[in-house]
Amino acid sequence: QVRLEESGGGSVQAGGSLRLSCVASGDTSSTSCLGWFRQAPEKEREGVAAIETEGAGTYYHDFVRDRFTITKDKAKNTVTLHMTNLEPEDTGIYYCAATDSDGDCYTGSIDFQYFGQGTRVTVSS
Repeated sequence: QVRLEESGGGSVQAGGSLRLSCVASGDTSSTSCLGWFRQAPEKEREGVAAIETEGAGTYYHDFVRDRFTITKDKAKNTVTLHMTNLEPEDTGIYYCAATDSDGDCYTGSIDFQYFGQGTRVTVSS
């Protein structure tokens, strides 16, 4: 079992930046991939970015490529989403996610089975 807790959401104007952090606890050695999802009002949850826990691979949805960066700190069991040049369309609840040890690592992977409670991001125009 893996527990995830997000922090860092907030409200910014378009063009601004935010940094979301997620601390993983529990059986963190069993995860192969950490990632971020988001859910905009009245829309389905969608994958934003993912990062391999052991390798160096990072993966992004096209709508955030070159604006968002996902990083990890294995020693602290944290994954961070650095968001720049935010747009109103980025508004939503952002969720940290983790797979199990056999999970395929890519943005929005169906193998993500652990999710945090989410943190709200609001971008105004």
